[in-house]
Amino acid sequence: MKGIVFTSFIKYVEDSFGDVVVEEMISGCHLSTDGAYTSVGTYDHREIVQMIVQLAKLTDRDVPGLLKDFGYKLFKTLVTGYPEVVRHMGDSFALVSTIDDHIHVEVRKLYPDADLPSFSHEVVGPNELRLLYESKRGLADLAEGLMLGCFDHFNEDVELEREDLSHGAGTRVAFTMRRAAG
Repeated sequence: MKGIVFTSFIKYVEDSFGDVVVEEMISGCHLSTDGAYTSVGTYDHREIVQMIVQLAKLTDRDVPGLLKDFGYKLFKTLVTGYPEVVRHMGDSFALVSTIDDHIHVEVRKLYPDADLPSFSHEVVGPNELRLLYESKRGLADLAEGLMLGCFDHFNEDVELEREDLSHGAGTRVAFTMRRAAG
């Protein structure tokens, strides 16, 4: 997993819970990196999973909620760092439907070793899109948070339904997005 996700996560924890919680979270994990990450590095995704689980223990919050909250904030971080990705997108559906064909192509140019989740989509109607998330990492909650951040970025009222097709593993999840007509 790319380092920008890790550095953004540490920043999210710092901003949301403070430096003390960051230190307690890192010291409560067995990380090969000792919690030192660079935005351009590549790290084992299990380290972020360890930190999320530890953060949940420290804050009495649930892991899915923390991942969604982090994903929401991560979207803003990515848009700030890579504004060209959304510059020509008219709405959230346009952006979401280009994840594999455009966004991940650009990510692979920058990071050829990136192991990215796959996304496929189906336009159900003018205000409905179905997105299929697949990843062995099982971070569908993070993907959901990124989508929520995307809807907010475009100032859209979108209802999001989620169906786990992997029997609770979060490795294959269908998201149905319905935009309020108007």
